[in-house]
Amino acid sequence: MSLNTLFLIILLLSIASYVYARRRAFVNAFGQTDNKRRHSLPAHYGYLLAMWCALPALALLISWKLIEPGIISNMLSSSAPTEVKAAGETAVGLYNNEIFYLADADSISQDLPAHKTAAIQRLQSLRTASKILLTLILSGVIGLSLLLGLRHVNREPRARVIVESFIQVFLVVCASIAILTTIGIVLSVLFESLRFFQQVGFIDFITGTSWSPQTAIRSDQVGSSGSFGAIPLFTGTLLISAIALIVAVPLGLMSAIYLAEYASSRARSTIKPLLEILAGIPTVVYGFFAALTVAPAMRSFGQSIGLSVSSESALAAGVVMGIMIIPFVSSLSDDVITAVPQSMRDASFGLGATQSETIRKVVFPAALPGIVSSVLLAASRAIGETMIVVMAAGLAAKLTANPLEAVTTVTVQIVTLLTGDQEFDSAKTLAAFALGLMLFVTTLLLNVIALYTVRRYREQYE
Repeated sequence: MSLNTLFLIILLLSIASYVYARRRAFVNAFGQTDNKRRHSLPAHYGYLLAMWCALPALALLISWKLIEPGIISNMLSSSAPTEVKAAGETAVGLYNNEIFYLADADSISQDLPAHKTAAIQRLQSLRTASKILLTLILSGVIGLSLLLGLRHVNREPRARVIVESFIQVFLVVCASIAILTTIGIVLSVLFESLRFFQQVGFIDFITGTSWSPQTAIRSDQVGSSGSFGAIPLFTGTLLISAIALIVAVPLGLMSAIYLAEYASSRARSTIKPLLEILAGIPTVVYGFFAALTVAPAMRSFGQSIGLSVSSESALAAGVVMGIMIIPFVSSLSDDVITAVPQSMRDASFGLGATQSETIRKVVFPAALPGIVSSVLLAASRAIGETMIVVMAAGLAAKLTANPLEAVTTVTVQIVTLLTGDQEFDSAKTLAAFALGLMLFVTTLLLNVIALYTVRRYREQYE
């Protein structure tokens, strides 16, 4: 049977076990016809038997699928031709990969050598035998689990404790997976970054003003050592992000104040969904809009007033990016302002304050922690944006503070460095991980600053 079929069978048997145990708990679980004196609800007995049915079977299925490829590969290696074995483990691995590819593509033809045809047929027979053996073992495990589960359910009066303990363990495992995944991401980026810093000095990387990661294949070629000064990349990132925030924060915040304090229910129900549509537009569409509409318009306007505006500029990318992140500021700030207790507004009105004074001196300070969080989210979104920058700001790594010139960002260079087939042994490729690490540290510092601000104002207004 296929993996999907086996999984479906386990799911159906688990549902049937739940229904059976739950119904049995109503009638004769302990020789009584009511459940008033039972420690657990009938549903808990159903969950307990379903766990007995599903968990051992799923554990066997997952373990089998994890170890099956290795076992089949070893068995296939033992039947490889003598000349392939004599060439070493690398040749045997390449041979096995070819056989697996041909078997998956069902490419048995008369043009193949006899030993490859025999190897493909052997692989197919091993896979068939593995499926049959898995089905037989899984059937036995499910049957034994159900038998033991029925005996345990009949004798266990505290099914709720077991079920809730399992749920608690499951939640802890999920939380641990999330934490370990984060740690794994950080360590993987850190490990590759350390390899990069072994080839390029850390001080040179964070203080260099020239970025040219192109390296030659041979040491005798021109430009065999690239320049890895990241200052132009960070400058471009901060410049475009600052422009985006200058556009998004005032517009988003003023929109949130209007929707929360001044707009009628009818206007709010119409304007807010229309505003949030901006968040659902793909970034590539924003990139087209920036490259085909905003950038040419800015260039024409700049020429009309005597300014030299590049066809790809940080200003065009920043303005369009700011339009894109307006919903992040507006929607979250609106929710935070709306959550401020009405009693605070009533108290301000009772003291004679106007509506604008109430918003400025009561509502806004009370909602400031949430507003800071919304601005932080918008800043993170702006720092991590790639497509708009590629299409509207270009790829030139220039150290400039002029928003009318073409610049690039850290994320764009990461994509550029990792595009195509790359070997992770050169400074050019490893530079992408160093840039990612610096971007991670920058974002972490922004979070620390935001948490400090939130904590300070929460202590003042709570």
